[in-house]
Amino acid sequence: MKPTLAAVRFALQDFRAKPEAAPGASPAAVALILLEGPRGLETLLIRRAERADDPWSGQVALPGGRYDPADADLLVTAIRETREETGVDLSAAERLGVLDDLYPRTPTLPAVVVRPFVFALASRPTLVPGVEAARVFWLPLDRLSQRGVRRDFTLPVRGVERTFPAYVVDEIVIWGMTERILTPFLKLISV
Repeated sequence: MKPTLAAVRFALQDFRAKPEAAPGASPAAVALILLEGPRGLETLLIRRAERADDPWSGQVALPGGRYDPADADLLVTAIRETREETGVDLSAAERLGVLDDLYPRTPTLPAVVVRPFVFALASRPTLVPGVEAARVFWLPLDRLSQRGVRRDFTLPVRGVERTFPAYVVDEIVIWGMTERILTPFLKLISV
C-alpha cells in the first residue's frame, strides 16, 4: 500500500521526538519534504556537491545544515538551508512534525546533532540547486520499500572499505544519517 499524506499526518500526530544531548556538538536541522503527486508520496533529496571541505561531499541527503546564530531556532535553520540548497521556500509549507534527533556514528565526522523536520507541500515547486547541491530531485517513497532496494552497501571511507545499511535505487545510494532518518520514518508511517 502506498503511503499518503493523510497517513503521515495520522502517524505524526501523537509522535514525540526524542531530543539528543551531545555536549559540544553543533546543532543542525534537515527537512524531510513530502509531496503527494501522480507517483504517490515523494520526498525531496539532494546530491551534495563535490567539495573538499565537506565531509558529506557527493552524498544523497535531505536538504539542511548547521544552525546559524542568526536563526531564531532549528526550524528556521531547516527552512533557510532548504531554500539555499534547493530554491524551495518552506516558510508557508505545512509542518507535519519533528523526528528524533541523531548524530553521526563515525568518530571522524564533525560533532553535530541533527533535528529532522517533516513538511508537506501542496504543489510541486521549481527546484533551483544551490552551490552546495549538485542535484535536487524527488523520489517516490514507495521505491524505498521495493524488494532488494534496502541492503548493505560497501564503499571506501577515508581509504577503508566499510559496509553500511543503505537504500539503492538505480544510481541513487542513500546511506548514513539520511538512511537513519528515513528508515524509522518509513516504519512510523508503515511503508
